[in-house]
Amino acid sequence: METPTNRKSNHLCIAIFAVCLLARCIEYFLIQTDKTAVGENVLHKAAGIIILAVALKQTNLTWSGIGFQRNGFAVNILKGLLLGSVCFALSYGLELAVLSLQGHPAHLELYISSFSLTGSQIKHTELMFFSLCILFNIINVWMEEGIFRGLFIKLLSETSPFMKANCIAAFLFGVWHIVMPLRSYLNDELSFAAMILMSVGYIILAGIMGVKWGLLYHMTGTVWVGLGDHLFNNTIATNMLHVISPTGADELQIVRIMAAQLISFLFVSILYKRAQKSVK
Repeated sequence: METPTNRKSNHLCIAIFAVCLLARCIEYFLIQTDKTAVGENVLHKAAGIIILAVALKQTNLTWSGIGFQRNGFAVNILKGLLLGSVCFALSYGLELAVLSLQGHPAHLELYISSFSLTGSQIKHTELMFFSLCILFNIINVWMEEGIFRGLFIKLLSETSPFMKANCIAAFLFGVWHIVMPLRSYLNDELSFAAMILMSVGYIILAGIMGVKWGLLYHMTGTVWVGLGDHLFNNTIATNMLHVISPTGADELQIVRIMAAQLISFLFVSILYKRAQKSVK
């Protein structure tokens, strides 16, 4: 039976998500930090970590209690980075092969892309920009894994089986990402139909990623493995290592990311099923 305490946990998840989403919208639509020399909307992620810290204090939970254990964190992060690197190696190879078959031989380039003060996109190869990219994305994945996996799954599991809690948290993670196509639509960069299509795509893709990282969280009892994989996706595959062809840069980036995430989702799902069978 659902108790008032359990209902309070569910309501707390909704409230935290709403506050974090509001902060995200303020930065995406008003501040637009990613269109400055900073090149990343990092302010609402830092705010999210503060919100998470306050929520932990209010619920008498600890950082280690939601998966941020100190023991073995380095090894688990490396496992996540390894998972990401292997799966993206396959998807980068697929992307290069597809472009070659289309008559557009491509190559890889390592740089950080951002916007200049005039609004044009520029490439950065200086060490400072790589360092900032890594730092900002550590803040990014710390906040998202801490809230969507660590806290939400922990609280939602008080009233629901793990898989249901994981799917709810993953769905919220998908909704979290529709801010990007919505901003593009409001800036007249996308049609309404394209915005709807991309929003649905984001919910599905981010949802798949969320379920996968939730499975890793459940199997290992820590957020570190998922955080490592998440970090690789956000830093290397999205911001650092680019595919350049005669017709442009990263034209198939969404295909690359989707392929890598489906491969890793399948792999993690198999590991999860085997773990469940061994428990039984």
